[in-house]
Amino acid sequence: MSEQDFQPETLAIRAGTQRTEFGEHSEALFLTSSFTFESAAQAARRFSEQEPGNIYARFTNPTVTMFEDRLAALEGAEKCVATASGMSAILACVMGLLKAGDHIVASQSLFGATVNLFSNIIGKFGVETTFVPATDLAQWQAAIKPNTRLFFLETPSNPLTEISDIAAIAALAKNAGAWLAVDNCFCTPILQRPLELGADLVIHSATKYLDGQGRVLGGAVLGSKVLLAPVYGFLRTAGPTMSAFNAWVFLKGMETLKIRMEAHSANALALARWLEVQPQVARVFYPGLPSHPQHDLAMRQQKLGGGIVSFELKGGKDAAWHLIDSTRMLSITANLGDTRTTITHPASTTHGRISPEARVAAGVSDGLVRIAVGLEAVADIRADLARGL
Repeated sequence: MSEQDFQPETLAIRAGTQRTEFGEHSEALFLTSSFTFESAAQAARRFSEQEPGNIYARFTNPTVTMFEDRLAALEGAEKCVATASGMSAILACVMGLLKAGDHIVASQSLFGATVNLFSNIIGKFGVETTFVPATDLAQWQAAIKPNTRLFFLETPSNPLTEISDIAAIAALAKNAGAWLAVDNCFCTPILQRPLELGADLVIHSATKYLDGQGRVLGGAVLGSKVLLAPVYGFLRTAGPTMSAFNAWVFLKGMETLKIRMEAHSANALALARWLEVQPQVARVFYPGLPSHPQHDLAMRQQKLGGGIVSFELKGGKDAAWHLIDSTRMLSITANLGDTRTTITHPASTTHGRISPEARVAAGVSDGLVRIAVGLEAVADIRADLARGL
């Protein structure tokens, strides 16, 4: 029986595991900066990639390789390149695949740091980005230029949980001779597999649900071996590398990924339903609700709604900050994907560095609050929010 025959919950525990001659049951943690060779000739073969094997921990480490192989199995990808963070995964993808004069079409509903990377950092090196509404296929089509090489989106988006039609946008990208990269951070491969829907690349901030307990940073880019070769080449040279210890933590976190994502989704749906009937709440954004504009698409594209709920309060920023400051149990932090429920004000945190105009375009109002629903009892989460409502 091969790994291809295993179910996701089995892959999350067993895929990619390597054992040393000591026969350890849990994955080994290789804390070393470099690896020795049997001879000068072997060293030469390793460095020239004529022989597989470990060389230097900036780009080869057995623990990191186990993480890469496990996540690749879960996403149905040929190859995974692990990085130091989710943002460095996006950077490695862009720097490895694009050049000056190339053009990106990206959703305007992106994490603020991603918008900043595309607009203010990559732009300095001659790569132009056009931002379009995540759900408007006509505008994705209209934004295509002769030099368009990459489409980039998050679905569900951060923080409004907008759902982009991956298959339809993948078709547009293919017709334009471009690649489609999908940030799958909110869903993980347990709830959504973008490569099966036509995407070329999948991006992860492993910091979020793959760890699941807010402990360490990491990221990943997944796709075909051919497509990821220059991404790996950038990592090997520039070194935005995942540490072996962090990879080991992710391996442990992924063992419970399926049951956690199902529990996060169940809690989030229950909380979203409760928020919808609160008089102080103007609107709730959650893909699992029938009121969500892309609910039908979400239920076809995802297995469940995920763990992120955003909602707009009628009182604007003052009401949002009052609600956040009134909580006693929820963690006031911009991180997400934790067993602990977190709450944040996107306009002044995750999207605080982008322009007011970009925030308006992305639908991030001053009254918007984002909750990453954890694994506590839903009754306790509701009670904590009720203090501020």
